[in-house]
Amino acid sequence: MSVGLPVHESAAGALNIYATEPRAFDDDAVALAQTFAGYAAVAMANVHLYDSQAALAHHMQTAMAGRAVIEQAKGIVMGERHCSADEAFQLLVKLSQGTNRKLRDVAQALVDRAAGNG
Repeated sequence: MSVGLPVHESAAGALNIYATEPRAFDDDAVALAQTFAGYAAVAMANVHLYDSQAALAHHMQTAMAGRAVIEQAKGIVMGERHCSADEAFQLLVKLSQGTNRKLRDVAQALVDRAAGNG
């Protein structure tokens, strides 16, 4: 017997139950398998949702860390060049594009240099 596991209105898998005898599953067994498949589908949907949210949280943490480094680098540029925050950011962007490096990497290198680590 095979019972589909519906997740988001599409089958994401199936619950397969085997027997050694033909016609081994009566109506009660089919109903029980369908009930269990429903629970299994909910568990699968929860795993998918958890994975999606964990990935989103990781991306947000990475973005926030990058943003903090960029803000630090802007402060360094502002102090060295006596310019506004917007001008400092534009200088960092120009350097990033000119060296074909990610803005975060350019900012990190500048922060490291200012801290005596680079």
